[in-house]
Amino acid sequence: MTTLNSSIFKKIKSDFVVSLKLTIILGIVFIFIYQRFSLKGMSLIFLMSAMYSFVLGLGNGIVNEYLNTKWDWVKQTNQRVWAGIIGTVIYTVIAVLIIHYVQYILIFEYKLENFFSETLIWVHLFAIIFSLGVAAFFHAKGFMVNWKSAMTQETTKQEIVAKTETAKFESLKNQLDPHFLFNSLNVLTSLIGENPHQAERFTTKLSKVYRYVLEQRNKDLVPIEEELKFAKTYMELLGMRFEDAVQFNIPDAISTNELKIVPLSLQLLLENAVKHNVVSTSKPLTINIYEEDNYLIIENNINPKEAIGKSTKVGLQNIADRYGLITDKGVKIENNNKIFKVSLPLLYKMNNIMYTDDLENSKYVKAVERVEKLKEFYQNLASYCLVIPFLIFINLKFSPGFHWFWFPIFGWGMGLTFHFLEVNNYSIFLGSNWEDKKIKDLMDKENKKNNYR
Repeated sequence: MTTLNSSIFKKIKSDFVVSLKLTIILGIVFIFIYQRFSLKGMSLIFLMSAMYSFVLGLGNGIVNEYLNTKWDWVKQTNQRVWAGIIGTVIYTVIAVLIIHYVQYILIFEYKLENFFSETLIWVHLFAIIFSLGVAAFFHAKGFMVNWKSAMTQETTKQEIVAKTETAKFESLKNQLDPHFLFNSLNVLTSLIGENPHQAERFTTKLSKVYRYVLEQRNKDLVPIEEELKFAKTYMELLGMRFEDAVQFNIPDAISTNELKIVPLSLQLLLENAVKHNVVSTSKPLTINIYEEDNYLIIENNINPKEAIGKSTKVGLQNIADRYGLITDKGVKIENNNKIFKVSLPLLYKMNNIMYTDDLENSKYVKAVERVEKLKEFYQNLASYCLVIPFLIFINLKFSPGFHWFWFPIFGWGMGLTFHFLEVNNYSIFLGSNWEDKKIKDLMDKENKKNNYR
């Protein structure tokens, strides 16, 4: 909440500076247009400029920001559009009338009964429509900023989904490696004849390893304690396989139980250590796991195998990519040819990013369907509010006897109204469920199209 208020305050402060600049620029322009170089004349023009810039410009900006805190542009588009139209129209009409009251009644000393005379009515109307055009532009800008932010966030979510799916594939390919299975079964076969009791223990731990892999592969983050217990079980399994050729040091507990880690990352790193190094009694593999500065450190001594070939580092890169999508803290990899060390960030949560929602029900998909129409609607609205005052001015200036401007006002206005209803999928009349049905239809069509390819 504090962050939100701070963001609103910064935006209002920025709008204030813009309004101040606009006041100065418009003031200077109108001073030269009306040749008001006296102190009184310049002061009056700057006062008029300030009233329009601050009361209409800054005021509409504050209304816009307030509405943004109540309704989200992407998730609550219908409510936000309606609130924007109603709130902006009400505020703009009241603000223009107040400004004109100060300008014409208090400063220019018009009679109060003339405030709604035919001449001033058109002045009020022109100022209101022009102001609504400017307000429509800023609402459209606000929508696009929020849309861009939502699209960026959704893109990140989809990237996480993609990386997670890739990680699941890598887990199955690397962790449940046929080579590992073959070796494990060979060890089990030899133990059955030599030491049935040890074979039983080996089978139990092997089943625990596989069960953990199957349980955790669909999760995004797991508690560090669970991963450490699994790592210990896995290393005990390797210990039965390699006996005293593998030595490991894994802590029983961590500083905070709330810390989390990407699942199966430890198993992948431990398997890599065995895969890429000589494991023998003469050259034992020593693995140490410990916590340091909010990182979980996994390090092992280096005795490279000669026939291993060049490492693809796909597994390490996959872990690094997954961490890169959910935290600013990156995975650290160090290799001094004696010790290979990987530092995994310990996390509390995923920056509030969750992506368990079905894609068909995603707010992002709904926004994608409407964004183009919304952009067209706001462009149409802004054009209407800017062009109509110009047409009124031309009509009253050159042919005041025949008010033909009513035709474009009503004709274009009806088109704008139907455009607005189209943007909102006629949900006013059909109900909110219509939008969900439309999304489902579009997704079904897209799926059928993909199946034919």
